[in-house]
Amino acid sequence: MKHEAEGEVSHLIDRMVSNVKTGRFERSLSGLTAAGALVTAAEIYFEHDKASFGTKWMWVPVALGPVGAAAGVAGVFSRRMAKTALPIASAAIVANGLQGTYLHARGIAQKPGGFANLRYNLEMGPPLLAPLLVTFVGGMGLLASVLRREQ
Repeated sequence: MKHEAEGEVSHLIDRMVSNVKTGRFERSLSGLTAAGALVTAAEIYFEHDKASFGTKWMWVPVALGPVGAAAGVAGVFSRRMAKTALPIASAAIVANGLQGTYLHARGIAQKPGGFANLRYNLEMGPPLLAPLLVTFVGGMGLLASVLRREQ
């Protein structure tokens, strides 16, 4: 570790804050958004495939995954894309994740016993909190789009 008196960052957290201040973190978060979008889209595909894509809405988060990934990659290489395409794609992902949380809660309520049989229906019904994971991916993209970019 170097001393602060020498003008160097002395702790990991200080380095991370410095990366946010100087704009280095914006590109990293764009890339993480791209990776997260692909991983969550693949997971959602497998889970919704188990449910035989019972409604057409189940395809939306699967389709938004590659869109978010493309916007995230574009945001890594282009400031313009990080400030235009990435927030649009990320906002759509967040909105769809919130919609999915509602739809999953509704699916649990429609199971026999509804919320009165909550423990069983949480285990056997649609995963209530899973759509929030994709919402976090969209949130990362939104955060990346508002952060300062390295010159």
